[in-house]
Amino acid sequence: MPEPLRLIQVGAGGMGRAWLRTIAANADVELVGLVDLDLETARSAADQHGFPDLPIASSIDELSKDADAVIDVTVPVAHPKVSVDALLGGLPVLCEKPLAETVRECLVMVAASEVSGKLLMVSQSRRYFRAVAAFQRQLAELGPIGTLSCEFYKAPHFSGFRERMAEPLLVDMAIHQFDLSRKLMGSEPVSVYCDSYNPPWSWFDGNAAASAIFTYADGSRFTFTGSWCAPGLETSWNGFWRASTAAGTATWDGDNAPVAELVSGEPLPAVMSDEPQEIAGSLVEFVNAVRTSATPQSEVHSNVVSLAMVEAAVRSATTGAPVRIADVITEAHTEAIATTQDPALQAALKSWPNPLKAVGLEP
Repeated sequence: MPEPLRLIQVGAGGMGRAWLRTIAANADVELVGLVDLDLETARSAADQHGFPDLPIASSIDELSKDADAVIDVTVPVAHPKVSVDALLGGLPVLCEKPLAETVRECLVMVAASEVSGKLLMVSQSRRYFRAVAAFQRQLAELGPIGTLSCEFYKAPHFSGFRERMAEPLLVDMAIHQFDLSRKLMGSEPVSVYCDSYNPPWSWFDGNAAASAIFTYADGSRFTFTGSWCAPGLETSWNGFWRASTAAGTATWDGDNAPVAELVSGEPLPAVMSDEPQEIAGSLVEFVNAVRTSATPQSEVHSNVVSLAMVEAAVRSATTGAPVRIADVITEAHTEAIATTQDPALQAALKSWPNPLKAVGLEP
């Protein structure tokens, strides 16, 4: 048996505590340090989750000599600095979603992974539901998807920054569904037309509802319709999914096993397995990738495309016109080169002959 992978976790807030529980339950990892600007919060979180002797610090540098990798569970605005510093310090990183607030920052993080030669993986936890794996197996049997749709209707009262955001649904939530559409489609998005708005009864300052139509490279469509101010008959936090193919249809209610029916009317059973779910699944894949150098499904280069879908949808909602995913990435690449101060990272960005190829949108 290999030695446990020694981890430093950065961030001890609400999501940080969920990660502490996940790390404690995985025998393949060992937590060797917890970093947070609030040392009292970090100490309390460590003590409450079974790590009474865990070293606590306010920076990674204080603990990095004893670590093999970093889990970045800071707020999104801090992800670029925390993850880039860890990578350039020689440590692979598993970063909570979203990778960053902008595609421009994401591309700098890609450059840091390339310069350091270390893995940067994003924890897109929705990819690791057992029901998603079963849904994907059904879709593989049904054949190419013509239309994939997701309906998302919830009514949360966050009473915080989300209720003050300009586009709370698109920016804070929809990346889960947008990213999962890529996994299920097996293709890549080309463009999006999006309309966002705020119902008159909304308790959000910004647009809490949106509809988006993504065109994919294989000609298929992914439609997302959702609202964060839709009380009554709410969907799962994962949304309600429906995939239409020539051979039949499959649906997933976001919580239970998916249901599929062939064109003949015969049911296509869901095959559920027992793989680790949500962030536990992310951690298992990350550990395997670090040990074997395998490329995980949410490796940083590819994950840029998911955030570009969000940025493109917001831009479309603002302009009222369709937006190409490639344009968002190309423009962000130009901005990243112009604004990056680190010479090594800037050189890496400049070395890409084509940023679309770098993130896997072009062969």
